[in-house]
Amino acid sequence: MCNLTRLRSMALDSSGKQPEQQQQQQPPPRASTEAGLKLRKTPNEELEPDNYEDLQLDFSPVLFSSLERYLPEQVLNSTRNDKARFMRNLLLRYSPETERIRIQRHREYREKILSSYQRLHVEIYSLDPASFFAPSFLNALSQKSEQGLRSIMSQPSAGIFTFEMLNPRFCEMLLAEVEHMEKWVYDSRTTIMRPNTLNKFGVVLDDFGFESMLKKLVDDFISPISQVLFPEVCGTALDSHHGFIVEYGKDRDTELGFHVDDSEVSLNVCLGKIFSGGDVYFRGVRCDNHVNSEINDKEMYDYSHVPGQAILHRGRHRHGARATVSGHRVNLILWCRSSSFREMKNYQKDFSGWCGECRRVKTDRQKLSIEATKQALIKIGAEKASKPSAD
Repeated sequence: MCNLTRLRSMALDSSGKQPEQQQQQQPPPRASTEAGLKLRKTPNEELEPDNYEDLQLDFSPVLFSSLERYLPEQVLNSTRNDKARFMRNLLLRYSPETERIRIQRHREYREKILSSYQRLHVEIYSLDPASFFAPSFLNALSQKSEQGLRSIMSQPSAGIFTFEMLNPRFCEMLLAEVEHMEKWVYDSRTTIMRPNTLNKFGVVLDDFGFESMLKKLVDDFISPISQVLFPEVCGTALDSHHGFIVEYGKDRDTELGFHVDDSEVSLNVCLGKIFSGGDVYFRGVRCDNHVNSEINDKEMYDYSHVPGQAILHRGRHRHGARATVSGHRVNLILWCRSSSFREMKNYQKDFSGWCGECRRVKTDRQKLSIEATKQALIKIGAEKASKPSAD
């Protein structure tokens, strides 16, 4: 995905002109871009962005929906096609050619899957809360209160929340769908893109047609929950995602190395099956500058998976997975991202609100300041006491 922050900073400063070399490499911009219109410096939080998934675009439809919040009023009041054209021109001007090629190839890859893959359980591609979720989860959310939400949450360690989430029947259907996907990949000899660089097994659900369903899951459920539990890293909302399945066991991945996720908030739900081992170990939340810093004993926590149960944590919460020693474990992972948080993060240096190491450094600095002030006052008091009395 194109770097939205870099794009915005360029567009805000742009007068509509490009360096000569860039003009030669990039397609000529439309008149609307040449007019020098600039993106908003802050997003329009009241705007409900259009959906661009049905358009033939050079970039991810999610990127267009996120960028729309920054459009100037002149463009915002135009048709959806005109808005898409304006944003496309900006993206073409400021994104590297290699990025455009990568996005185009990924789009063609998805189109090939969607045109050939025959779904097994069509009903799970559209979000149906009544059949997807556990009754306790639905009841808690129906109360529309923080108290109701927290009533089903366990917080075994700081910043880690566990709760019953998925209906067993839905877990069974999703597992069957994933097996059906893997069989189709094998039979059709399709080269499949795996979830990330660490997982060599599993599938990206968005590539197989789950993007709309997962977007609704994030918008209607995960984002509101995260605004309560992790307000400091959610920005104004979680507005994009990466959803995938990971598989562990014999002839699959066995463990997962120590890492952080490319997300603001991560949802991890065990779907099954029968397995032993595979615990997730957590070792503290860190910003980019402190991701390799030491571990505090209080930050250490190990979590054992339970089918249907979810674990929700900050993406920057360092973690890994121990070896699955027997059986077959399958998990649904949803990385949830906030474009507004990532934008604001570029202008911050102190993340003590959520980074454990930033908090420690800040606390140590405050202690040193207090001690220095204390010593200064003691010295002043001693000097006053040593002076002879006026009498």
